[in-house]
Amino acid sequence: MMQITNTILMIRPVNFRMNEQTAVNNYFMEEMDLRNQAINVKAQSEFDVFVNALRNKGVEVIVIDDTKEFDTPDSVFPNNWISFHENGTVVIYPMFAENRRNERREDILDILEDKGFKIKDVVDYTSAEEQGVFLEGTGSILMDRMNQKVYCALSDRAHEDLIIEFCEDFDCFPVIFTANQTVDGQRLPIYHTNVMMAMGEDFAVICVDTIDDKKERKSVVAHLKKDGKELIKITEAQMHQFAGNMLEVRGADDKRFLVMSSAAYNSLDPNQLAQIEKRCEIIHSPLDTIETCGGGSARCMMAEVFLPKE
Repeated sequence: MMQITNTILMIRPVNFRMNEQTAVNNYFMEEMDLRNQAINVKAQSEFDVFVNALRNKGVEVIVIDDTKEFDTPDSVFPNNWISFHENGTVVIYPMFAENRRNERREDILDILEDKGFKIKDVVDYTSAEEQGVFLEGTGSILMDRMNQKVYCALSDRAHEDLIIEFCEDFDCFPVIFTANQTVDGQRLPIYHTNVMMAMGEDFAVICVDTIDDKKERKSVVAHLKKDGKELIKITEAQMHQFAGNMLEVRGADDKRFLVMSSAAYNSLDPNQLAQIEKRCEIIHSPLDTIETCGGGSARCMMAEVFLPKE
């Protein structure tokens, strides 16, 4: 099984703004003193610069424009509603925010098939929404594909029953824990696993301080070390600069890159940068508007395409 791919699906926003429905438990979002149209223009500009940075390094980026058919302020984060797997399976996920459910588009599968990708099966968990049960894609589940493990921090957007069902369907071992952040003096669950942790081929970026339960923390670290992952530990302050929201990809000549925002890059210390750079080159791009209003960053914007090609 491959851990990293050279093909990424990205959705260019047309109605990007702060989504009031996700703001209820995404504590990474902040108000911006800009009108929504101005916010969208800035987000589009950041998106285009980011895509160019990836393409300049030989990463295959499939860009699909969002439509104005629905109010989809978070469409720039497709990894929450869809994932693509090496065996030709596509997974569609149940979403916490009702207006995010409109991001799911069947035509995206047609576009991928037109580009020569083979889709053999679609696994759809969205009926869980009727029970108020959610699992938001590779935002919630962090896959160690090589070792058949799924790391997942429980939250309103990641229900334990659904994590276990996913792991049974895909023959993975679940590593389940709770990760918290401090909000107004309280420890509250982090909305997505992929803001406190990133999985590379032979390393993991992780904010272990968010795992308050000592047994759970010990278990997560033990699993990572057992599978030969070097731990690159980040602080909670660095996590709030999206230093956990990274993705390792392949570029030209099979070269490995770790992709992150400029805010994440600037938060890292020389030792952390050295740990990363001995393994792969860093690609970073400014995503300030998308991070501030959307509460997500570089990794959330990239849906990895592992599907086989004809």
